[in-house]
Amino acid sequence: DGEMTVLDGKVYQIKADGKVYRPSVNIKTPFATVCKFKPDVRFQIRSADFKTAEKIIDEKIPNQNVFAAVKITGTFKYMKTRSVPAQNKPYPPLVEVAKNQPVFEMNDIGGTIVGFRAPPFVKGVNVSGYHFHFLSKDLARGGHVLDFQLDEGNCQIDKCNELLLILPEDDVLKDFDLSKDKSKELQK
Repeated sequence: DGEMTVLDGKVYQIKADGKVYRPSVNIKTPFATVCKFKPDVRFQIRSADFKTAEKIIDEKIPNQNVFAAVKITGTFKYMKTRSVPAQNKPYPPLVEVAKNQPVFEMNDIGGTIVGFRAPPFVKGVNVSGYHFHFLSKDLARGGHVLDFQLDEGNCQIDKCNELLLILPEDDVLKDFDLSKDKSKELQK
C-alpha cells in the first residue's frame, strides 16, 4: 500500500494518491531496507539530474561492493515519483502492478531524497544499484524516485559494511520458488 520512507527516525507512507501519511505502529510491510544513518561523507551537489547524481556518488564511494545509504536535501527543479496501490491476494507480480502505478510530477520543490546503492552481489535479496524515495519539505508529497533535476543540495553518504537479513520464523516462505531471476522485471 504505497512506499515506505524512513527519514530522521520517523516512518512515512506515501500512498497511491501521492500524499504522505504517518502509518500506525501496527502496520506491516513485506520488505524494508533501513539503517541507522551516520554519514561518513558530506558534500554539495549543484545542477544534477538522477544519472549525474549517481555518477557523483559513485566517485565519492567508488567501492561498488558495499551498501551506501544516501540522503540528499535540497531544492529540485523537477521531481518525478511513483507509488503503488494496495494489492490483494493472489498478489500480482510487481511488473503487472507497475503498469498501472500512479506517477507524480512536481516542479520547484524542496525536499529530501533518501535511499540506498546496493551492491551487485545482493541480486535476488534486494535490487542492486540505486533505489531512492522522496519526501517534500512540507511532508505532503513524495514517492519512489523515477527522475529528478536538482538545483542544489547537500548530500550525505553512510558507507554500510554490515547486512542483517531477517526472514520469517515460520514456514511462510516454504511454498515460494525464490530461485527465479526477477531483475529484468524489476528494471521495467
